[in-house]
Amino acid sequence: MDDGRLAGLVARARALAEPGTRRVLGIAGPPGSGKSTVAAAVLAGLGSSAVVVPMDGFHLASAELARLGRAGRKGAPDTFDAAGYVALLHRIREPNGETVYAPQFHREVEESYAGAIAVPPDVPLVITEGNYLLLDEGPWSAVRALLDEAWFLAPDGDERVARLVERHIRFGKSPDEAREWVRRSDERNAALVAPGRARADVVVLGDPV
Repeated sequence: MDDGRLAGLVARARALAEPGTRRVLGIAGPPGSGKSTVAAAVLAGLGSSAVVVPMDGFHLASAELARLGRAGRKGAPDTFDAAGYVALLHRIREPNGETVYAPQFHREVEESYAGAIAVPPDVPLVITEGNYLLLDEGPWSAVRALLDEAWFLAPDGDERVARLVERHIRFGKSPDEAREWVRRSDERNAALVAPGRARADVVVLGDPV
């Protein structure tokens, strides 16, 4: 993303981060679209005025996915605790003067750690990012109403797929396994996410990385 576009996004986020308020900014998009990168860049611009709480902290544990027979579809909508994520967003919106703790997903072990992200009550903006923030089905459909503003990232498809393959290789898959996972799983999830673009306040075109 060029510096001018990034500066514009940071400015939008800063306008939400008014002291004495609590607002939630959602960054959605298909797998590999650069959501965590954009969230980190916005956080760097806002400093202590914001906290990032990724949706990925609500991945179901690997043992539970195996029990449910969903391990081969990890990353699909039903492989997350969507209701738990919605409940956390409610607590984040109304912290009642208390620090709210959120889980954090660690890709190197493919598991989430509970209570890893602290959201102090005086932080005006919480940035949350993930694939399914704008998905209009099941428990996910409640998320949009809990976001004060929503962005949808829509990068070039070929670059996005290449980035996904490289990510899977970096975390242990062979090149063939990585390409198969992207084709079978990530791209199926990308198709589910695509209609959410119409529910966003801002659509960011092009590669955000």
